[in-house]
Amino acid sequence: MSDGRAACGPHERDAVSVTGASVGVVAGAFLRLKLALVRNGVRQTAGRSAAFVGAVVVTLLFGGLGLLGMVALRGHEHGPEAAVVLVALLALGWAFMPLFVGGADETLDPARLAMLPLRPNAMLTGQLVASVVGLGPLFTLLLVTGAAVTVADGAAGVVAAVVAVPLALLTCTTLARALATANAGLLSSRRGRDLAVLSGVLIAVGVQALNLGVSKLSGENGAGPLEALADVLRWVPPAAAVEGVRAVGDGSYGRAAAALGGSLLVWLLLLGWWRRTLTKLLTAPDSSTLGAPETAKSRAARSGSGPSRWLPAGRAGAAAQRTLRYGWRDPKTKMGWASALGVGLLMPVVTAAQGGTSPYNAFWASALLGLLMYNQFGQDYSGFWLVSQTIATSRDAYLELYGRALAVALVAVPFTSAVVALSAGLADDWASAPDAMGLALALLGALIGLGAVTSARFPYSIPQDSPMKNVAPGQGALAWFSILGGMLAGPVLCAPVIALVVTLHMSDATGWLWTTLPLGAGYGVLMAWAGLRLAAPVTVRRLPEILTAVSRA
Repeated sequence: MSDGRAACGPHERDAVSVTGASVGVVAGAFLRLKLALVRNGVRQTAGRSAAFVGAVVVTLLFGGLGLLGMVALRGHEHGPEAAVVLVALLALGWAFMPLFVGGADETLDPARLAMLPLRPNAMLTGQLVASVVGLGPLFTLLLVTGAAVTVADGAAGVVAAVVAVPLALLTCTTLARALATANAGLLSSRRGRDLAVLSGVLIAVGVQALNLGVSKLSGENGAGPLEALADVLRWVPPAAAVEGVRAVGDGSYGRAAAALGGSLLVWLLLLGWWRRTLTKLLTAPDSSTLGAPETAKSRAARSGSGPSRWLPAGRAGAAAQRTLRYGWRDPKTKMGWASALGVGLLMPVVTAAQGGTSPYNAFWASALLGLLMYNQFGQDYSGFWLVSQTIATSRDAYLELYGRALAVALVAVPFTSAVVALSAGLADDWASAPDAMGLALALLGALIGLGAVTSARFPYSIPQDSPMKNVAPGQGALAWFSILGGMLAGPVLCAPVIALVVTLHMSDATGWLWTTLPLGAGYGVLMAWAGLRLAAPVTVRRLPEILTAVSRA
């Protein structure tokens, strides 16, 4: 009988050689691919390079401060409990953040690897190696190292820490990738992404409720809740790895073996689950691309009936209607709107429950809704080329941005007003409601204006073909810094209104505080108008650059 390989053609022999490649070779290829993606992404423009360098600095700064903080707790009575809780919170963040933020990395997207002739073990190892390279893993490594240093005691404790730190990091990254892979099929459908939006809001509510409960208990029982929480989490991997380090230092080697062995077992089980879901994802048929039949409801929505009839005619009204439909129909845009509305309403209620009653808590709503104006062109993705074809003058660009800003304002202004009234009612301070409303509207207008400028200056892509990514590779730092910069610049632009409110309070002229409502609203309109005017000519000049930036996959 002839050898089966002799009957293979040249393409089949190539596939056999690739699939037969060692796991180490594939892992090295994935690592080089990850580094090349990061390097090429940040080299495209000076802005992205600066944003990446800034992100590295911020990661090292806060990660280093966290490391030093944990080291300072070494020898403290509650240091071990804090270390266990910290690692458990890191694992919780790794479990949920990739589902709602996205990995922004082709090496972690199984859909892009489906056609590669790789065996599951090689592909899984390559993805795992690539997943531990980046700013997120670096930040986690610093904090986990600090937690291990807090509890390590003696030479045996140091040896255990050397084992526990990479084990905890690998457990976090494996958990994130396994959950993301398992939910990839769900998140690729519209209903699944809608469910993810609802889940994200519910998780935010649950975390705030937990925070409120812990704060109340801490005020009554001191560190009792921390100890009770640590007693449970110390046996839950990867926090159990930190408990293993502490047990080695105490001489409890049986307890240490159980903790470290349990963490290793959980990691191996996660790897097995990840391998099964990855294999199923790459071999099962996908029906997410099948179009649904048009219904009478969808035809009526497209015809422009309903509230859309009250939008202005022309380009501005069309742009506003398109933006509102994105917020209602596009899963990723809907997630942003739902998060802004949910957290904007939740934070004043939670703050009031904690005793911080003030109408000024409504600033959360205006700030988060104002940030929706940022990266307006990114939500169009590659479809922005249709918009760009219709922009020939600054007037066209102004109307396009004006329509998008109008859509944000139509939701943000009444919602902010309702949150101000709610905050004033919870604080029983209706006298401060007018100036709080004026400041909130001023901040909203300033952020809308800033959002128009940053949309033209610093656009980034929101890939629509992958549920794993909300930012294209190399643009993550740009996205974070544009948002953080806007949050810092917004209050600076509102300085005149803030100074007016402070002056009226300090001069006991509280009877004139009502004037800050019309003045703040007018100032917000002025800031929004100025931002749109500044952004319009920039948009016209940078249309090719914007299209390139927002079309990246």
